[in-house]
Amino acid sequence: MTPRIHPTAIVHPDARLADDVEVGPWAYIGPNCSVGAGSVIHMRATLEEHVHLAARVNVGVGSVLGGLPQDLKFKGEVTTVEVGEGTTIREYATINRGTSESFKTTVGKGSFLMSYVHLAHDCHVGDGVIISNGTQLAGHVKIDDRAIISGLCAVHQFVKIGRHAFVGGMSRVAKDIPPFVKAVGNPVKLYGLNSVGLQRSGFSDVTVSELKKAYRLFFRSDINISQAMERASGDLQPFPEVQAFIAFVEASDRGIVT
Repeated sequence: MTPRIHPTAIVHPDARLADDVEVGPWAYIGPNCSVGAGSVIHMRATLEEHVHLAARVNVGVGSVLGGLPQDLKFKGEVTTVEVGEGTTIREYATINRGTSESFKTTVGKGSFLMSYVHLAHDCHVGDGVIISNGTQLAGHVKIDDRAIISGLCAVHQFVKIGRHAFVGGMSRVAKDIPPFVKAVGNPVKLYGLNSVGLQRSGFSDVTVSELKKAYRLFFRSDINISQAMERASGDLQPFPEVQAFIAFVEASDRGIVT
């Protein structure tokens, strides 16, 4: 089987396409790009250069992947965009290449980026992440597995959002959001554990209960974060999820949303 390339599409000679890739009308695939098996590049989508798509990636109408970083420090280094297997990128999304900070911008497996989402340089999005319409990520943002970011959110550079976190629509996120929690607003605030999301993901009742205890200790008690960290080992069961919650808070550089 040969790739199904529309006659109006342009594919650079240096691009590598799997045998069953589909490329729509007026799409462009530039130099040093690779497109995995079963992937679809819809009409007018652009892979500028150094874009590497795994199998079954769907790139929507008018989306642009691999554009130059919007960073004045960028000096033309060879950097990439890498997208994992089974990820869907809908219409008019933009994903810029990395800079010398990490040399790549990445999206994991099975993620879903809706229309008009923007990922700036050196963003790293995990597996199973959902980012809704119009949300904009500044440079160096990291989103861990299975997080959900609602529509029209703005995420400040270097922010980290933990796994299974949920961010409500139109939020301005300027600090780190711990895993397993809900956050919304401008300024963004925490609104408890993402209990429904955790249950849908198969977390046990006992794990959810212990995470609730961790949340109350760190964010709804009369002690500060440093004191909560000191008490955590004695007050909380050492479940892996609880340990991940504590480690995220401890490692935060920008500070934690409360």
